[in-house]
Amino acid sequence: MRFAIITHVNHIQHADEYFGYAPYIREMNIWFKYVNEVIIVAPLKIGEPTAIDIAYQQEKIDFRKVPDFSFTSFNNTLRSVFKLPVIFWNVFIAMKNADHIHLRCPGNMGLIGCFVQILFPNKSKTAKYAGNWDPKSRQPYTYKIQKWILKNTFLTRNMHVLVYGNWDNQSKNIKPFFTATYSESEKRIITKRDFSDTIEFMFVGSLTPGKNPLYAIQLIQKLLDKGFNTSLSLFGEGNEGIYLENYIKTNKLEKNIILHGNKDKETLKKAYQKSHFVILPSKSEGWPKAIAEGMFWSCLPIASKVSCVPFMLDYGNRGLLLEMNLDEDADQIKEILKDEKAFFRKSSLSLKWSQDYTTDVFETEIKKLIYK
Repeated sequence: MRFAIITHVNHIQHADEYFGYAPYIREMNIWFKYVNEVIIVAPLKIGEPTAIDIAYQQEKIDFRKVPDFSFTSFNNTLRSVFKLPVIFWNVFIAMKNADHIHLRCPGNMGLIGCFVQILFPNKSKTAKYAGNWDPKSRQPYTYKIQKWILKNTFLTRNMHVLVYGNWDNQSKNIKPFFTATYSESEKRIITKRDFSDTIEFMFVGSLTPGKNPLYAIQLIQKLLDKGFNTSLSLFGEGNEGIYLENYIKTNKLEKNIILHGNKDKETLKKAYQKSHFVILPSKSEGWPKAIAEGMFWSCLPIASKVSCVPFMLDYGNRGLLLEMNLDEDADQIKEILKDEKAFFRKSSLSLKWSQDYTTDVFETEIKKLIYK
């Protein structure tokens, strides 16, 4: 089977291998187990992979480089107009040559893929919508266009659209799905330390306004002010990194809040096992990987009420849902810190739920989609 991927993910070519963001590549490597050849249409540059990049595990890759583009400003839009014919042509030819078409949405390349796939109604297709599928959420108009095309069964035929969460009034091609990081063989029962020593929190994600790392820092600051012996480890990089570093220094929080930068899977795994809580006050999510990973290692999740997060946390029974009000949220966390039995009960429920979503289960579901 020849499998074509249309994706906005930026790739790096290094020593005849193609690298990309590790969680995405790990997922695609599972898909690749069931195909013979892969066509990838995506942006590409030559360089050194970073700590959070890994390589595809597939010998037969036909990589078709396209220019990166965006519509975020007038100048970017103007430049993109001249790039679009080349990109559309590459996407069309890749789809024409493929036995199975796979779109990664939402994103600029996903948008083009949504339009071009209409020309191939009889080909086997899947789309992974990795953003927030909530019909009531506020989203960019380009995301809304992609969602409209994907769920329109007249324009989009012979396709399973994989989305996070189970939403009412969806078309028959919409399939609730999930993402997994750990395998059945990695399952462990983790017993957390009590609160007699430092109570550890962690944040995993890009240091950008969308992920809201400052809010996580300010929550810990509030807890410290209330007399709780807490610490916060932040894993990730981004354009807010310098600002956060200055905020930590200005408020004399260096002993309690540490910026670790990007770290690999094994380092994060050890940090999850040691931490009591994983926190993500994000403004928008699809399936928040950091929350699911933390729950797998018995961390109690603290997250904003976006996308399928309320379902993941069972509406507060296996975690804390943030109101995005510092005083209210600090008080909510304070109550669980004063009740260790409630913490251990909820963290046990979070572990039990997350460990049902393993890469083994994920692979079984992927195989069904490819050979449907």
